[in-house]
Amino acid sequence: MLASVAAHAAPRGRVLLDTGWRFHRGEAPGPDPQLDYDVRPEPGDHSDGQDADTRPTEARRVDAGDRRVLKPWILPSGNALIADPARRHVRPDGDPGGDHPFVQAGFDDRGWQAVTLPHDWAIAGPFIEDGPHGGMGRLPSWGVGWYRRTLEVDAADLGRRHYLDVDGAMAYAAVWLNGRLVGGWPYGYNGWRLDLSPYLVEGRNQLAIRLDNPPDSARWYPGGGLYRNVWLTRTAPVHVGHWGTVVTTPEVSAERAVVALEVAVDNTGDTAADIEVRTALHALGDDGRPEATAAARIDPTRLRIAPGASATARGRVAVARPRLWGPPPTQAPHRYVAITTLHRDGETIDRVETAFGIRDLRFAPDGLHVNGERIVVRGLNNHHDLGALGAAFNRRAAQRQLEILRDMGANAIRMAHNPPDPQLLELTDRMGLLVVDEIFDSWARKKTPLDFHLVFPDWHEPDLRAMLRRDRNHPSIVMWGVGNEVGEQYTGEDGAAIARRLRAIVAEQDPTRPAAASMNWAKPDAPFAAVFDVIHLNYQGEGIRQSPEFDGTDRIRTPPQYPAFRAAFPDRPIFSSETASALSSRGVYLFPVSPAASGPVREGRGGDAARRQVSAYELHAADFGSSADHVFAQLDRHPYVAGEFVWTGFDYLGEPTPYYDARSSYSGIVDLAGFPKDRYWLYRSRWRPELPTVHVLPHWTWPGREGQVTPVHVFTSGDEAELFVDGVSQGRKRKGAFEYRLRWDDVVYRPGELRVQAYKAGRPWAETRVRTAGAAAALDAVPDRGRIAADGRDLAFVAVQVRDAAGEPVPEAADRIRFRVEGAAELVATDNGDPTDMTPFPSAERRAFSGKALAIVRALPGQHGAIVVHADADGLQPARVVVRAEAL
Repeated sequence: MLASVAAHAAPRGRVLLDTGWRFHRGEAPGPDPQLDYDVRPEPGDHSDGQDADTRPTEARRVDAGDRRVLKPWILPSGNALIADPARRHVRPDGDPGGDHPFVQAGFDDRGWQAVTLPHDWAIAGPFIEDGPHGGMGRLPSWGVGWYRRTLEVDAADLGRRHYLDVDGAMAYAAVWLNGRLVGGWPYGYNGWRLDLSPYLVEGRNQLAIRLDNPPDSARWYPGGGLYRNVWLTRTAPVHVGHWGTVVTTPEVSAERAVVALEVAVDNTGDTAADIEVRTALHALGDDGRPEATAAARIDPTRLRIAPGASATARGRVAVARPRLWGPPPTQAPHRYVAITTLHRDGETIDRVETAFGIRDLRFAPDGLHVNGERIVVRGLNNHHDLGALGAAFNRRAAQRQLEILRDMGANAIRMAHNPPDPQLLELTDRMGLLVVDEIFDSWARKKTPLDFHLVFPDWHEPDLRAMLRRDRNHPSIVMWGVGNEVGEQYTGEDGAAIARRLRAIVAEQDPTRPAAASMNWAKPDAPFAAVFDVIHLNYQGEGIRQSPEFDGTDRIRTPPQYPAFRAAFPDRPIFSSETASALSSRGVYLFPVSPAASGPVREGRGGDAARRQVSAYELHAADFGSSADHVFAQLDRHPYVAGEFVWTGFDYLGEPTPYYDARSSYSGIVDLAGFPKDRYWLYRSRWRPELPTVHVLPHWTWPGREGQVTPVHVFTSGDEAELFVDGVSQGRKRKGAFEYRLRWDDVVYRPGELRVQAYKAGRPWAETRVRTAGAAAALDAVPDRGRIAADGRDLAFVAVQVRDAAGEPVPEAADRIRFRVEGAAELVATDNGDPTDMTPFPSAERRAFSGKALAIVRALPGQHGAIVVHADADGLQPARVVVRAEAL
C-alpha cells in the first residue's frame, strides 16, 4: 500500500503508517548478512527463575573485531539528543545492508504476512511450555523480524522535510529507505525520529525496518515488533523542532496563572529565514477539542535563523481565572492546548498543538502538593503489556485498565520500568491520574545477560533526553524515574557518579519536576541515596525478609527503613515506589489458612506447586515483599510517608514468581484478563473509605469440605461487621489498631449462605451475601460497553461467568467455552486470568478459570451495525450479547 504525503497546502502533515505492512520473521536464506547492531556476549548459564532482587553484576564486553556491525551507522541517530557537540557521532561512508534482498524495491514480499500496526509478533504464541522461558512470558519474542512497506512522494514535496517517527520498536531497530541505511535505535521502549529526506525519490519509495530482539534481554515479557504507532511527518524546511515546545506554569492561583512557552525552531533550508512565532492558548473541552475563543495569546516573537541552525522563541502570558489540572475526586483534570504557528513572508509554514495543564506542583517533607492540596499517593506499578493483546498498544485496552484501577481508588501510576506509549499519558492527563514516568531497569551493570546495559554507555543520554522531551508537557507526570533497583546501588561512589550524571540531565531538560531512582538495597548512608530529590524505596520501608526463616541466607534482608531515611533526609519526601508484591491466584483458596497477617509463599503455606497456584486469601507475598495488610500498618505508623505504588495493579506476562514454569505473574490486584482478585476490595476499602464496601471470602461452594474449618475473611470500609452462616451469627467484630480485615478463622463449612452486615460509626453501612452454588447450568455474558467505534481499533471486552440454575456463580467451574462473533467485528483474543493456561491467546476456545473467561472483540474499520458475541459450552445454556459498532 502507498502512503501519500501530498496535501501541499497543509503546513504540516502527519500520516499514521498503520496499514500496508508486510512482515517476515528471520533473515533471508544464505550467508550471514552481518546486519547486527553489535556483537553480543554469550548469555551463559543465566537462571531464568532467579530471585527478582538478585544483585546485578558487572557487564561482559565483547570486541566486534573484524566483524562488520551497524553500530557506527546507528549511533548518529541519537546526535540531536547529545548536548555536547564534541561527543556526537560521525557517520561512516557507505550503506551497510544495501545489498540485502529485503531492502530492495524489487524484492517480492507478497508471500510475507500482511500486518497492521501496532503489531506484536510473539503474542499469538504458541507458548513455550518447556525450558527456562518463564521470565519473558513463555512467548517467542526474541529473534529477527523484518517489516516492509512503500511510501509515495510527489515531486512537489521533495523540497519539504520528511521524518519517520516511531513511538516504539522492540528492539535494535535499523531502517533502510530505497536500499540506503537511514539509521536506527537500540532501546525498545522509546520514541525516536529519523530524517528520510536525503533518501527520498519522486514516486514510490521502499521502506524496510529490521528488528533484532535478543533473548535473555528482560525480566518480563518485552513483546516483539513495531508494537507502537509509526508516523510519517512532513514539514517545511523551517519548522518547529521535534518535541520542540515546552510549556510550564511558574505562577498558579485560582485568580491568575502565568503560562510560559518555549518553541524551538529548526531551519533545515539553505538560506536564512525570518520567522514570526505566534501562540494562542485554548481551553480543551471534555471531548478534547479546543474551545473556539482563545483564553490568552502570547505576544508574537520574531526570529532570524541561519541555514542549518536552530533558534528558540520564548514568551509568557497571564490566564485569568484558570481552570486548573488536578487529581479527582477533590480536583478536576482541566486541560489547555497551545496552538503555535510559524509565519514567513505572510504565509503560515507550520502549526503544532501542545496540550498541557495549568497546575502548581510542590514537594515538601510530607510529600506531594498539587494546587496547594496535599495528595496522598495511592499508586500502582504496571508493566506495558495488555494481557492477551501483548505489547501491541491499544488505547481502549489501556483505558480499561486505568478505569478498573481508578474505580478501586488509585490516583497514580508508576510506569515500570520504561517510558510508555504516548497515548497512555494522554489518558492519564484526561483522567487526572498522577504519573511517575520512568526509564532504565539497568544501567551499566546487568540483570539479564543481554539487557540495556549493553548499550547504556552510548545511549543513556539520548534515551533519557528523548523521554524527557517527549513527555515533559504532560500535566499528569509529577516525577521522573531514572532507574529501578540498578546495580550501581552497590558500587559506592562510582554508582553515585552515574546517578548524578542522569540527575543533571533531568535538571537540564525539566527543572520543574524532581528525579528519583528506586532503591531496594541502598541505605541512608549510601552515596547513591543522597543524589536524588525524593526518596524512592522498594520494599525497604516495611522491611525485607524479616521472618526467622531467612536467618543465615545471603539474600537482601532489611529492617523497616522509613525512620532511618527520615532521619537522614528530613527535608526530602519519601515515597514507597514498590510495596507489597503480594501474590495470589483469583478464586483459588488453599488450606490451612495462615494465622499471620503476612508471610512468604511456601508449599502448604499459601502455595501449591503441583497446581502452580497461590492462595487467594491474600496473606502471602514474594520473599522480598509482604501482604497489603502489613504495608498498610507500616504506612499508618509512619504518616510522613507520601504514599505508595503497589506491585502491581494488573498481572503481567512473564516474571511468574514463585512458579517460573507458568506464563504470567501472580502479583496483580487484578488478574491478566482484567478480573479483580479479592485483594481489589481490600484496597478499595482503604482507598475509598467513603464508598460503602463489604466483600467476603472465600466462596461458599466446597463439596467434600463439610464439617471442616473454612476461615471467612471480610474486607470492608466500615469499622465493624457481623457474619451470619445460614442466619446464625458468628459474632460481630471490630477492626483493631493496624487491622485491615476482619477474620472468623473457626467457621465450619456446610452448604448454605454467608451474609455479612458491615457497620460504620455504629450504623449499617453495607451488606453482602455468598451462597453455595449448584451444578453449572448456564453461561452469562456481559460486555464492558454497549457501543464501540467502527474504526478498526476499538475493543469490546466480554466477560463470561458460569452460573447454576438459580443464577449463582459457580466458583470453581472450568468448562471449556467456545466463542463466536457475528457482524462488524472479529474475535481478537480470549483469556481467563489463569497464570498457568498455555492455550494461545487467539484461540476461540478457553476453559473458564474460577468460573470466568474473557473474549476480546475488535470492530472492523468502517463497518457499522450489530456485533453479536456468542459463548457456548457443552451441557450449558449458551450466552449471547450484542454490541453496536458506530461512528463515535
